[in-house]
Amino acid sequence: MRHHVLRLSVLSSMLLLAAAAEAAPAFQMPFPCNQTWSGQTRTNHNPQRSIDFNRTNDLGDAVVASAAGTVSVVRNLGNTSYGRYVVINHGSGWTSYYAHLNSWSVQVGQRVSRGQKIGTVGSTGGSSGPHLHYEQRYNGVARSIKFNGAGVYYYGTRNYTSRNGCGGGASGTVRTNGAYLNVRAGPSTSYSVVGSLANGARVSIQCQTTGQSISGYYGTSNIWNRIGAGRFIPDAYTYTGSDGFVAPRC
Repeated sequence: MRHHVLRLSVLSSMLLLAAAAEAAPAFQMPFPCNQTWSGQTRTNHNPQRSIDFNRTNDLGDAVVASAAGTVSVVRNLGNTSYGRYVVINHGSGWTSYYAHLNSWSVQVGQRVSRGQKIGTVGSTGGSSGPHLHYEQRYNGVARSIKFNGAGVYYYGTRNYTSRNGCGGGASGTVRTNGAYLNVRAGPSTSYSVVGSLANGARVSIQCQTTGQSISGYYGTSNIWNRIGAGRFIPDAYTYTGSDGFVAPRC
């Protein structure tokens, strides 16, 4: 009987690990599209599965969210440990950590999209020079880091090129009270009407930008979605699953 219990325990553990892997977000590098950074992993790192990123003259360079989520921590530990750092909660137990920041541009409770700037590279806390300390955690435990489904190199140094925000866009659904939605030539009602979309129409969002603030079906927003060359619709009339940016900036 005991052997059966042990087998069930092992099987349960395996199933839990598999579920965790399935729930992991599609993490991208925490830097803008096409930037190449040197990533270092080492056995004496704390935690051991974290990675340090740096490149020449990187002090003040932009750090971006590696996956969409909600900012859960914005904290300054002074001259110790992580220094200035940000934690993003991605749901299903997954979080990402961004440490030794020079500055941050988000606040606790803020919803961020993948590729959105959250701070800048610094040398705060226990850092000996400018770099970004980065972690991916599941239920509070640091896990082996993956970007775009591929694991980073343990242990040593490799160069990695970011694909964060390089394209792919997002999709959305037009929502009105039944009327057609005007498509504009730019992110404002001052631009000419170049088409219209019916309520319920699906759209492919190439990128997003800010423009005139519009009050629509989903409240008030100054985000506009580009759905083609010279074709923009207000995010206030577009269901994307988020009140913030879900696609690369135009």
